[in-house]
Amino acid sequence: MLELISLKKTYKTGDKALDNVTISVPKGQIVGLIGPSGAGKSTLIRCINRLVEPTSGSISLSGRAVTGLGHRDLRAMRRRIGMIFQEYALVERLTVMENVLSGRLGYVGFWTSFTRHYSSDDVSRAYHLLDRVGLLDHADKRADALSGGQRQRVGIARALAQEPELLLVDEPTASLDPKTSRQIMRLLTGICAERDLPAIVNIHDVPLAQQFMQRIVGLRAGQVVFDGAPSDLTEDALSEIYGAEDWHAMRRGVEEDMAAEADGIAQLERIGA
Repeated sequence: MLELISLKKTYKTGDKALDNVTISVPKGQIVGLIGPSGAGKSTLIRCINRLVEPTSGSISLSGRAVTGLGHRDLRAMRRRIGMIFQEYALVERLTVMENVLSGRLGYVGFWTSFTRHYSSDDVSRAYHLLDRVGLLDHADKRADALSGGQRQRVGIARALAQEPELLLVDEPTASLDPKTSRQIMRLLTGICAERDLPAIVNIHDVPLAQQFMQRIVGLRAGQVVFDGAPSDLTEDALSEIYGAEDWHAMRRGVEEDMAAEADGIAQLERIGA
């Protein structure tokens, strides 16, 4: 279980990114973080693996403290937390296989990481993960030859190569088209279910969050203003998270995008016919 208690982050400017956030995520649960820009979603994810240092409060994973760890212990802790980034964070000049194997860097010594001579077990694991994310035939391609959806699949496989106890996912579909976004979310949720792996997903697409997340946490100005099932995410709740005016404008934009996608599909079907 991941547990955050009274987590706060205040920057030197005095701005509060997180204000007394207390949530727990049990094993196997997939939590969607939603909220307007600047609500603290990315900061929350980065505080959990201490890419951003919280000002106060506590974080624990499986009963072991994350806050307060020194450099060596923090490195060991980060092996247990897989991170999937919005912009993929791949090494473009390396192959797909090499990028996936980089998920093992926290487990190997300097010389192995420098020469990239991984064990046969690590290589076998990487092939298995590439097969699971549908990229086995692309193992020897350079990362910069892939599409956005394929790059995100490599990022997922790399995070899983760490054999993590928790996945942190930062806007995995922000740069993807609607169809690919659904494919990526279906892949992520399927993998989490197979491994009983908890995940926190920072996601800007509310309908996508409602479709795929087991639980929704809504942030506004660094505070939790909603925590519940997707089915409980009513118009009033969404207005509380985003502000009534902003939510209604966002909903109109989503409806327009969905109509445009449906129109494009219909045109392709007519051409095919």
